[in-house]
Amino acid sequence: MENTVVKIDGLVKRYGDLIALDHFSLEIKEGEVFGLLGPNGSGKTTTINCLLSLLSFDKGDIQIFGKEMAPTSYDIKKDIGVIMQNVAVFDELTVYENIDYFCGLYITDKAERKKCVDEAIRFVGLDDFLKFKPKKLSGGLLRRLNIACGIAHKPKLIILDEPTVAVDPQSRNKILEGIQELNAKGATVIYTSHYMEEVEQICTRIAIMDKGKKIAEGTKDQLKRMIKNTETITVEVLGLPEEIVPQVSELPHVYDCRYDGSRLTVCCSGGKHNLIRVLDVLQKNDLSFGRVYTELPTLNDVFLEITGKALRDKED
Repeated sequence: MENTVVKIDGLVKRYGDLIALDHFSLEIKEGEVFGLLGPNGSGKTTTINCLLSLLSFDKGDIQIFGKEMAPTSYDIKKDIGVIMQNVAVFDELTVYENIDYFCGLYITDKAERKKCVDEAIRFVGLDDFLKFKPKKLSGGLLRRLNIACGIAHKPKLIILDEPTVAVDPQSRNKILEGIQELNAKGATVIYTSHYMEEVEQICTRIAIMDKGKKIAEGTKDQLKRMIKNTETITVEVLGLPEEIVPQVSELPHVYDCRYDGSRLTVCCSGGKHNLIRVLDVLQKNDLSFGRVYTELPTLNDVFLEITGKALRDKED
């Protein structure tokens, strides 16, 4: 049976009249890469800060590794690595000195610490920058330094809050590969991001929260089955007779069909062989058509349908 690494039960956090977390519950199993998603102001960062006992809360219970989490739970905290969105390193220290300092907070034996620091440097690919100070590093290298500082002590639970913000594609790819490698080596990962394609790529299970509540949870495939649109079919066709759109609209599982003068767009909810049925209508009416393609929903589609498309400006 899988061990539960994180268990949050009925968490309530208020800021005056504002309820930041509204009876929020979550369970994360050992070995998962767990995606925690939500629009700005949904409560993601508040959840992480409560999880780490950096914030007090009004009600609920938090357990990590089967133990009650508290501000003085240093035996638990030594097995947690935290990489927050805002890079937290010392400008006056070199790359090597930064990693050595943060690792030294958990590992006092010099020989063991050196081994861990050297491994972390190799892991994030900073071997050629050991004597550089943070201000001399590019955004991508700075993010990788931030990650090295958070994982050098080999934590069992790693929390990454928007680790790829404002980095180049090469650094982003390096960071994502690194997260998957850490997970393969046994670390459980909590990952927050606004980049849905990243979450879809690396997360084994995902929770979507909004207004302090968990509103959906599951694998990416389970989440995609929760929304109405399961397939969008587009056919390039010129001069489509008016009577064709009603014919296609009456097909099984079709809930929306529209024609803009050059493309027929058909939205389906569930079912199999939807594309075959649509093309069959066109062929039976002796209509020629060009490019045909079908799209399955993305995690971004799920996120927008579940949380809405209104702009969110405030932070968590």
